[in-house]
Amino acid sequence: MANPLSADALVAALKAEGVTVVEHTGWRTHNRNHKGSWGPVNGVIIHHTVTSGTSGSVAMCFNGYTALPGPLCHGVIAKDGTVHLVGNGRANHAGSGDGDVLRAVIAEKALPAPDENDTDGNVHFYGFECVNLGNGKDPWPEVQLEAMVRASAALCRAHGWSAHSVIGHKEWTNTKIDPRGFAMTDFRARVATRLGKKVTTSPGTPAHQPFPGAEWFRKKPKSAVVTAMGKRLVAVGCSAYASGPGPQWTEADRLSYAKWQRRLGYTGSDADGWPGAKSWAALKVPYSS
Repeated sequence: MANPLSADALVAALKAEGVTVVEHTGWRTHNRNHKGSWGPVNGVIIHHTVTSGTSGSVAMCFNGYTALPGPLCHGVIAKDGTVHLVGNGRANHAGSGDGDVLRAVIAEKALPAPDENDTDGNVHFYGFECVNLGNGKDPWPEVQLEAMVRASAALCRAHGWSAHSVIGHKEWTNTKIDPRGFAMTDFRARVATRLGKKVTTSPGTPAHQPFPGAEWFRKKPKSAVVTAMGKRLVAVGCSAYASGPGPQWTEADRLSYAKWQRRLGYTGSDADGWPGAKSWAALKVPYSS
């Protein structure tokens, strides 16, 4: 049982765990606190979105819909492993669940099968919506699963919880099936392993630029980050530039990045020149802004 983390503390915890974070505009004051309590918090619930695509999934979880206003979680975890923060406070994600499950989470014991919906979970749980169709066929990329593990571990570490504090939505209520496609027992084992690793936080400016998210590049941004990326691509011998690089994303940037992806061993659509979280981390772009 604990007080919820502040927005700054949440971001710091995620980054300390090695998670790439994108802050959605307005997320720090976006919540449902006017509808009920937020905290004390006791754990983390993992969901799947039943959607595809990052931008649409993030927008849905931020805005919600007529029957269920947003935010629908605290963070959306994309296929590329980026955590998009969309809410800070009470969120419409857990709904009603079994009080016996909550008591087991608090005691950090094995979970009973949920058979009642007598307790408001939105008070007590952080929620991560993870982009997946939830049909049992849509794959869970390793980079996404690892980000889910790290995000869960970040909250557990910040609150002094064990991996028993991380549950699936289907473990909270018998009315849900998410997350589908992996076993929560295996997931908790990974969180426990992660919690066994020591992390350190470094004050001040980071050495390398955090991954801005895959969708950011597809909007063809003009940014110092693009220049810094281009200079790194030139430095590692992956240039397709006739001039530059400069701050405006161009086809030359994409072709240069594709060379970098092939250098890392990616092929086909995985080497299309659009940056992903793993290849970005390997490039070690100096921090720009």
